Amino acid sequence: MTGLTVVLLLVILATAVATGARRWSLPAPSLLVIAGLVVGLMPWVPEVRLPPEVINVLVLPPLLYASAGEISVRDLRTVWRPVSGLVFGLVLASAAAVGYVAAAITPLTAATALILGSALASTDPVAVTALGRRLSLPPRVQALVQAESLFNDATSLVLYKVAVVTAVTGSAISVSGTAVQFLVLAGGGALLGAAVAAVVTLIRRRTDDPMLETVIALVTPYVSYVVAEQSHTSGVTAVIVSGVVLGSTGHKLGDASVRLQVHAVYDTVTFLLESVVFALIGLELPSTVRHLAHDEHGWPLWVPVIAFTLLAIRLLWIFPLSALIHQRHRMGDNRLSWRVPAVLSWAGTRGVMPLAAALSVPLVTRTGAPLPHRALILMLTTGTVALTLVFQGFTLAPVVRRSGIAVEPEHTAREEARTRRRIAHAALEELEQLGDPEELADLGAAAQAALKQARRHLEARIHQVEDAHYSDPDARPADAYREIRRTLIAIEAAELQHLYEANKISNATRRRIQHELDLEEASLRPRD
Repeated sequence: MTGLTVVLLLVILATAVATGARRWSLPAPSLLVIAGLVVGLMPWVPEVRLPPEVINVLVLPPLLYASAGEISVRDLRTVWRPVSGLVFGLVLASAAAVGYVAAAITPLTAATALILGSALASTDPVAVTALGRRLSLPPRVQALVQAESLFNDATSLVLYKVAVVTAVTGSAISVSGTAVQFLVLAGGGALLGAAVAAVVTLIRRRTDDPMLETVIALVTPYVSYVVAEQSHTSGVTAVIVSGVVLGSTGHKLGDASVRLQVHAVYDTVTFLLESVVFALIGLELPSTVRHLAHDEHGWPLWVPVIAFTLLAIRLLWIFPLSALIHQRHRMGDNRLSWRVPAVLSWAGTRGVMPLAAALSVPLVTRTGAPLPHRALILMLTTGTVALTLVFQGFTLAPVVRRSGIAVEPEHTAREEARTRRRIAHAALEELEQLGDPEELADLGAAAQAALKQARRHLEARIHQVEDAHYSDPDARPADAYREIRRTLIAIEAAELQHLYEANKISNATRRRIQHELDLEEASLRPRD
């Protein structure tokens, strides 16, 4: 069996497992890692050695872009203080702790142990977003978890590059040089990502070809990554910034049918890539073990110790940080709760980013000698990623339920119902102005009938929200009715955005109802 055949079979397996995970409400990343591990243990399956550029260039950009598109600029503004403490302080503490523990219990030198620590220092946005989709976390907690996982990559990337240079050249670490390198990588990547987003926005506003807009959306993360990497800045940061910017303005780009097509294609691509990459993590574990040297076979003990170190440091960092933030913003006799810090700590899974970093570790030093214990670095990284995805992935939902912070389905339903009523009333008020008696006399009979039909439709929608059931709109509406409904949908969309910007609804509610409005608008297109 060839490697290509294994990959194709893995795609089929990963798709089936991910579909089953959604159907049975199980954490897909955790289940996919186990499935990949089972396949990798089969004796007839050949080794699949994934080149670093496959993950770095082909897989990571669209997954990071999709994750970044799910968080809004408004939500980022509300959580930037705690996120800053996690992005800088926790990443540095995690890298130092893992490096120290690895150097103490494994054959790794101090320099190679720092490579391991920096690779595992940051949580993974792909894994965190994939696990978070099935949990009903409060909007602020969800934004905090996603923002941390997105923006801590720049810090860990700088640490990783410094650690690799130290191990390859044997030079000492310079604090000032590290700070400058961080500013160049993170700052330059952010600027280039914003520039790419601005150019893409200009292009998409000037085209109405659905196929072209879909291609542009698919190419955008790759352009952001390649341009930034070729400019010697952070491609990861560029992709994340472009994703956040375009995700916050995507409702203004193109018409409803274009947005629906772009979302459908992108959801399909990210579903396939996520499914395959998590299965590959499990698949590579057995082959990685076979490449270990004789003095490196203590990995069954070392991997749990390193994973526990990461979790312990995260707990020891997040709880005091939460207490500090609570103390600064305390109102009355509010007591500090363990619930949110516990969920934040348990949500710190590792995933694709650490694996990509470990695969990129150089093979040789500056002198041409093999880099010592490179296989062990890859093994410990892959093993820790797999363990956190399986252990924390399967237990995160119970932790959230036990904490009691999950948003109840009834709360989400009430918020959506209130929003639907509000935007329908806004459209109905506009319709009343269109149907003013003085203006109504000047309208033709067809237009008057269309106005009455649109009014009945809006009133029915309001009653449907109140009665908690929906009915299909009239099929094949007249041209006049279509034009009126498009105008009213635009008013509803504007009111929806106003409610969101006024901080009266969550980003998830805005995205869901905007999708419904797009579906309705797309259904109004005349049939050929």
